[in-house]
Amino acid sequence: MGGIVYILANIRRGRTYIGVTNNLVRRVYEHREGLADGYTKRNGIKRLVYFEEHGEIGTAIQRETSLKRWYRSWKIALIEESNPEWRDLWEDIAS
Repeated sequence: MGGIVYILANIRRGRTYIGVTNNLVRRVYEHREGLADGYTKRNGIKRLVYFEEHGEIGTAIQRETSLKRWYRSWKIALIEESNPEWRDLWEDIAS
């Protein structure tokens, strides 16, 4: 089973959250609807700004762990490489 690493944000260059899941649509929906208690709910972090798919869940978990250790500037550069406007990618994955 594969895994997906994703980054959510509240606003452009604002607070971010990095997570991993095997079902991106379900997980982002949970964040958007406030069903996931914790950091994202407290800080209004609902905008999907980046994701990458991995063939194995273990690889995705390793990547998530690695990204969480990155400097903030590196994370911003990663997001802006594929999504310079920090557009919410929800519509891309939900349709």
